[in-house]
Amino acid sequence: MDKNLKIGIIGAGIQGVCNALFLQKNGYHVTLFDKDEPGNLSASYGNAGHFSPYASIPLNRPDILIDVPAMLLSSSGPLALKWNYVPKMIPWFIKFLKNCSTKNMMHTAKYMHQILDLALPSYDELFEEIDLSGLVENKGIMYIWNDQNLKSRELEINIRNEIGAEQQLLNQKEIHDLEPNIKKIYHAGVFYKKARHARNPKKILLKLFDLFLKKGGKFLKLNIQDITFQNENPTLKSETQQFIFDKIVIACGAFSKKLTDKLDEKIPLDTERGYHIHFKGCDHLISRPVVFQNRGFGMTPMEQGLRVVGTVEFGGLENPLSKGRIKNLINNAKYLLDGLPEHEDEWLGFRPTLPDYLPVIGPSKNYKNLFYSFGHHHLGWTLAAISGKIISNMIADKKTNLNLEPYSSKRF
Repeated sequence: MDKNLKIGIIGAGIQGVCNALFLQKNGYHVTLFDKDEPGNLSASYGNAGHFSPYASIPLNRPDILIDVPAMLLSSSGPLALKWNYVPKMIPWFIKFLKNCSTKNMMHTAKYMHQILDLALPSYDELFEEIDLSGLVENKGIMYIWNDQNLKSRELEINIRNEIGAEQQLLNQKEIHDLEPNIKKIYHAGVFYKKARHARNPKKILLKLFDLFLKKGGKFLKLNIQDITFQNENPTLKSETQQFIFDKIVIACGAFSKKLTDKLDEKIPLDTERGYHIHFKGCDHLISRPVVFQNRGFGMTPMEQGLRVVGTVEFGGLENPLSKGRIKNLINNAKYLLDGLPEHEDEWLGFRPTLPDYLPVIGPSKNYKNLFYSFGHHHLGWTLAAISGKIISNMIADKKTNLNLEPYSSKRF
């Protein structure tokens, strides 16, 4: 293992920063590149703040095929399309539909569970080195539902039992005891005791980023537009400069495809657009994140207020924010809680999603000094540390007892 290796990482969100810190632990010199300052309105800033070790069940599942048309037609539903983007999405949707079999769903669930099981211990290795006072709470996460789509809820519960993910089923009284302010629209729920939540995801990212700098890491605010290879050494090119490294990691979320396409790596990455709003001063109304599954949205108590997050909108990276999706979040929040004030702070972010709902973690198909850490859909925040640890161990040629094949870009 050559300790003098110089490694460049494209993307200074939570994925890039966690990759950088684990590479530093293995003794490498690391430079981070991003077109923006770390945490600047990116997905690492605006996410739901969940550390979700239970979330192994993918969206690609047999029952979703029945649910999708109704979801798209419902104004309060979790799914929306930007119609101008539909032609571009068709190849992705066809691949997605092919993955909606029980066999493929179980494959994804099994290999999500494999890394989710290690997600929190991997974070703890990094968190030991920073002061997180008041920024992470261990109060579990609660999901609730009414008595529609109960077959889907049963399916999820059964799969979690089968793969060994921890869950505790809740009746109406237990839900009320945990969260007395939520209106009694629910029928039942489930509680994930081991889950945690961030009180301010951006502050956590910045503390990890400062640790990276303190350990000798470099950050360059540049838009990397191209990667070329001389012999086998990768060269990163911005508008005005170029940099040669021994190895490169692409970890820029939904924007990763712009680079992989130029390298002729046919990775079918697209984006699920997610939204948030805040209700200032209302974070005391709930004690932990609550997700209402019928409408596919959640609420997290944060420093900035009660953050209401959710919806999946397929519409690419260029379309503007949809006011209809913001209205959807406001109505959903008011459906669960009384007395909410005017909302503040409308945000749109991009979840990088592959049609089989597994991330890409590992080397490129065509270039042995190029590595990928993206495509974590709704779980980029949860899986950042374990993904960074896996990549750093691959680069250091350390043996693992994990089966890493399912995350390989070679599967496409």
